[in-house]
Parts: sequence; C-alpha cells; structure tokens
Amino acid sequence: MVGAHKRLTVIVAIAALAPLTAACGVNTIPEQQERAEAAWADVQSQYQRRADLVPNLVATVQASAIQERATLTEVTEARARATSINLDASDLSNPQAFQQYQAAQGQLSSALSRLLVTVEAYPQLQANQNFLALQSQLEGTENRIQIARRDYNEAVRQYNTTLRVFPTVIWANTLHSGSEPMQLFTATAEAQTAPTVSFNLEAPPAAAGTPGGGQPPVTPGAAPGA
Repeated sequence: MVGAHKRLTVIVAIAALAPLTAACGVNTIPEQQERAEAAWADVQSQYQRRADLVPNLVATVQASAIQERATLTEVTEARARATSINLDASDLSNPQAFQQYQAAQGQLSSALSRLLVTVEAYPQLQANQNFLALQSQLEGTENRIQIARRDYNEAVRQYNTTLRVFPTVIWANTLHSGSEPMQLFTATAEAQTAPTVSFNLEAPPAAAGTPGGGQPPVTPGAAPGA
C-alpha cells in the first residue's frame, strides 16, 4: 500500500511539473529546430525540381539550333556544380558549407537567366510549345524557391533568436548545449545585377531543312557539344 501511494505521489508531481516545464521553454529549441529543418527540406525539394527541368530545357533549346553554345554549356556546367553539393540539416550551422551551396545555386540561377534572355532573339523558340511549357515550369519553380527560402529564413530567425533570449538561453547553454545558430540565405552577388548577354551573331546559320542545323540532340544531363 505504501509503495502504491509513493507511485501515485510521483505521478501527481510529474503531472504538476509538466506545464511548468513547458512554460519555461525547455522544448522550444528542439521544436523550432525541427521546424527549420522541415523548411530546409522544402528548399531542397524546389532546387531539385529546378535541376530536373534543366536537361530538357537545354535539349529543347539546342534542337532549335540557336548559336549561343557557350550559354548552353554554362547552364549545363552550373547544374552539375549545383547538384554535386549536398547540404543536409546537420550542415546548416556551418557557414562555409552553406555559402558554398548557396553560391552554386546562385550560379545556376544566373546561367538560366542569361539563357532565357538569350532565346528571346529566336522566334522559333518563342513559337515552340515544348519550350514555352518548360519556361513556364521553370518560372513557377523559381517562384517556389523564393517562397521556400523566405519560409526557411523565418524559421531559422525564430530558432536563432530562441538560442539567445531568456529563458530559452538557459536551455541552450545546458540541456541543449549542442545547439548552434543556423545560416540564413542572403542575396547573392549575381542577384544584384541584371544578366548580361552577348549574342553570337557571327556564327554561321543552321543548314536549311536540317532539324537542329544538322547537330545531334542533347542527351538530358549531358553538356552540349562544341
């Protein structure tokens, strides 16, 4: 009987302390960390969606025999760099790794912007339904990327603040002492200037009556030929 009474006392004490523990913010740090990591997963998903669109976009543009080969190669190489850098949730507090990831994605954004500006000079692409569909999907994905980055930054801002303010700073230095501030997305250097385009006007025109100017189509994911 005495043992049962002690167990009941412990249960009652735990039940009484639970609201007090929650109120003091002991769970706030892991909760906000989970929220920030979920937002990061959304960012990665949208970047992957964009990467998946690029090979078909490059193949469609090359099939129309535009002469800006350097621009196509730049897009393909930028995609390869962007997809080669993986950043998981454990790296979000590593400034160097985060900046490397952001720079690679920014280079792909810049290369795609230059490509889309370039193809405006080619009426055959503006009338190509496949290209227009890919362009629309790409533009929609870029919008989703911006939203995902904004949501991630807000989640990280809240998490980072929690590590510094009272009373949660107590837990950040004791129970959750391994918690580190996460990195925020910032505006890249490429985002500060409009893309510049140099048209290759001296290149010979594509052979008449030959699809793609007699050049083989691009295998999705492969670099355009010289």
